[in-house]
Amino acid sequence: MLPSPKFIAMKTFTYIFLISLISLTFSCNSDDDEDIQVLTKDGTFQISELTGTWEATKAQFSVNTVSVDVVEDGGTASMSVQSNGRFTLTLDPVDRNAYTVSGEMFWEEWQQTFYFAIVWDDYPDDWDTYGHTFDGTTLSLNGGTDTGEYDFNNDGDMEACSVHFILVRS
Repeated sequence: MLPSPKFIAMKTFTYIFLISLISLTFSCNSDDDEDIQVLTKDGTFQISELTGTWEATKAQFSVNTVSVDVVEDGGTASMSVQSNGRFTLTLDPVDRNAYTVSGEMFWEEWQQTFYFAIVWDDYPDDWDTYGHTFDGTTLSLNGGTDTGEYDFNNDGDMEACSVHFILVRS
């Protein structure tokens, strides 16, 4: 008696499935370690070195051709940083109520380079990286597109923007 066409089809499908599974198993390895992102508090400098209170001399938010500097316009911005990198940033623009945002600072290591990063409490599953300079008393952060938010027309809706902060230890 010959095997049924259904039996032959199942046997062929099983054979192809097993070959595919084996191929997939051997093609997925961890030799590509360069693409692994490592999050750490130890980078270009220890994040704990930022512990303390900081006053902004610049708190600039920009999108397209619109730019607002809260400090230049007469408002204030200050930041309080804990040794673990947690921080609270208080912005007090002259034309609206003060508000706070918070998050955590850390280093993202990628391909043997450290990038200064912030995860904002409002977006806990995402973080942004920032250009930075730090000399012990002055911290400058410069973010690219969509690294901050500001309500440019004071209508209650925050708009994604780039940020540039210069903060001096107080």
